Amino acid sequence: MEEENTVLYKSFLFSKRVVLLYKHLVANGQPRSLADQVLRSGTAIGANMEEATGGFSRRDFAAKCGIAYKEARETHYWLRLFQATDCLDSRLADSLLRDAEELRRMLSAIVRSSKGNPPPDPPTLNS
Repeated sequence: MEEENTVLYKSFLFSKRVVLLYKHLVANGQPRSLADQVLRSGTAIGANMEEATGGFSRRDFAAKCGIAYKEARETHYWLRLFQATDCLDSRLADSLLRDAEELRRMLSAIVRSSKGNPPPDPPTLNS
């Protein structure tokens, strides 16, 4: 499916941005334990999508996409926290939050279509 290829590509690019963000946060003396959290969850999105594309069944595919969806939500949380505590420039945070939100929406749609029962998709807070 083309949507999975798009989300695979976008999740890889997002992971790359998260790695660069991590380096920026650490270099600027931000709390390493928090930087570690966003690094882990932000790169897990793409890793789980990579695993999903190699799934052995529709159920396996849906499960990995579901994990990627949860990681996208978690990453969105950490980015909001960094923005709210001035650990991250607002412009950069907004850009990363938009990308995280786009991935979350794409993954939610994929999970809904592959499982038949959607995960909760409430509106997100921007700050």
